[in-house]
Amino acid sequence: MPHVTEQELPLQRIWHWQQARADDIHLTQPLNGDVRNWTWAQAVDEARRMAAYLHAFGWPPGSHIALMSKNCAWWVLADYAIWMAGHVSVPVYPSLTGASVRQILEHSEARACFIGALDNAEAMESGIPDGVRAIRMPLAAPAAGLPDWEQIIADTAPLPGNPVRPAEALATIVYTFGTTGTPKGVMHRFATLALAPRIMARMFDGSADDRVLSHLPLAHVAERILIETYAIQTGCRIFFSEGLATFAQDLRRAHPTLFGTVPRLWTKFQQGVFAKLPQEQLATLLRDPQKAPAVKQQVLQQLGLDAVRYALVGAAPLPPEILQWYRDLGLELLELYGMSENFAISHCTRPGQVRVGYVGTPQEGVQVKFSEIGEVLVKSPCDMLGYYKEPGKTREAFTDDGYQRTGDVGVVDEAGRLRITGRAKEQFKTSKGKYVAPAPIENKLGACSKIEASCVTGASFPQPFAILMLPQDEWTRSQDPGSRAALTNALATHLESVNAMLDPHEQLDFVAVVPEQWSVDNGFITPTLKIKRAAIEQHYGPHFERWASLRQPVVWVQAPTSVSTPA
Repeated sequence: MPHVTEQELPLQRIWHWQQARADDIHLTQPLNGDVRNWTWAQAVDEARRMAAYLHAFGWPPGSHIALMSKNCAWWVLADYAIWMAGHVSVPVYPSLTGASVRQILEHSEARACFIGALDNAEAMESGIPDGVRAIRMPLAAPAAGLPDWEQIIADTAPLPGNPVRPAEALATIVYTFGTTGTPKGVMHRFATLALAPRIMARMFDGSADDRVLSHLPLAHVAERILIETYAIQTGCRIFFSEGLATFAQDLRRAHPTLFGTVPRLWTKFQQGVFAKLPQEQLATLLRDPQKAPAVKQQVLQQLGLDAVRYALVGAAPLPPEILQWYRDLGLELLELYGMSENFAISHCTRPGQVRVGYVGTPQEGVQVKFSEIGEVLVKSPCDMLGYYKEPGKTREAFTDDGYQRTGDVGVVDEAGRLRITGRAKEQFKTSKGKYVAPAPIENKLGACSKIEASCVTGASFPQPFAILMLPQDEWTRSQDPGSRAALTNALATHLESVNAMLDPHEQLDFVAVVPEQWSVDNGFITPTLKIKRAAIEQHYGPHFERWASLRQPVVWVQAPTSVSTPA
């Protein structure tokens, strides 16, 4: 198994870059059309001051301190400060309900909570329990009487010396938000926060010259490994995005060399290109050997992706047609597969070894085998220490010989590449007694650019069917009768092509197009942008029989549906 040296541990790397790259920019934060930069020396000095402030409370070493904010430079600085002060960071997604915030802060026994910009500040801050000290970061909603970051930095001398933490010490507790159940606190050690980015840096030729853009929640391990800890290991520069409204501008500013995101955003990038240049016209230009090189370069430049050496996708499958579309542009998307429980160190596609539909081969030090029912079992050098205060669930997560149960069913090909065929618990049985795995069918549906997300369901029905969410602009256009007729025909044709690729018992009876935009806020999607299958089925379930009785390939659901939004 891979070994981590003391010099590779996070705090040791931070002290190293403070000296070796003192005047090089480490963090770039957009601020209302302008930017603020921190050099490594400035960033570490600011983190030292906040660490001294935390240290002054005299909390026991290893106390838990929460981080509740959208991605920003201060998020990273606060994390550094928590470690420097001898404590453990507990990230909180910036889009939760007050009840979920309270659940996490109480369960983790957090002593303090850094607060930054939030999707719904009033609701989330209402969940902070009494006795938890709140520290407001610069982009937080205004509040009187609470410690302010800038004032603390101005009034506090830097923490002296270069404190370090043992490799096996607890560094962070990452709360998982799966598609079912309550969140669990995944405990990771400092060795993992060094080893995981080192494995990634070796795979992707990482260097201090890299540029990365932080836009997915830092509360999730994927962003933590590919942004924060990757920068700690390589010394590279982190750019931040202010949000969807400025994302295109933020991406062009960063000009990233390594970029990864979720399938939903890769799909939105494609839809944005098609909105300016129709799909058929672009395809014609790309077939022209004289025009194609310039067109490819222009499209990637407009997206801000022309400097990308390695492009990554994870969290869910990306339809093969979209993977091929990016490859035609000269951008080979490499699929990643992992879990919060192994800090995303499991499988990755290697450059030049892409096989569509497969998530690649095991990463350095990873061992894989399969259970009797085909569940993927993984032993990773970055496996968690366990679930916080959940010894029973920790035991359930591992086999007797130390392999972690992923909950995914899969197969490997002759080259050792893994293909995920579904979730063991998501398979359902039709009234004909046949089992259906929804994820592969949803992946095929997603090949249509007019479909943003789908949920295949139909337990106890003769045939499965799918619920479709369209991009907002497509739904708006569909309110015009002529546009709806054309879209109905397109969806029906796509349904036929998908069914032609499926076994008879998997073929979809119909698709139902719903008006709602599924989001984290309304409870249909997790903070990592995965659909919450149970919530979707609960919300729309009372309509299933009526939809099926219409005997139409495409059913249009009018807004609003009469069922209450899930919690």
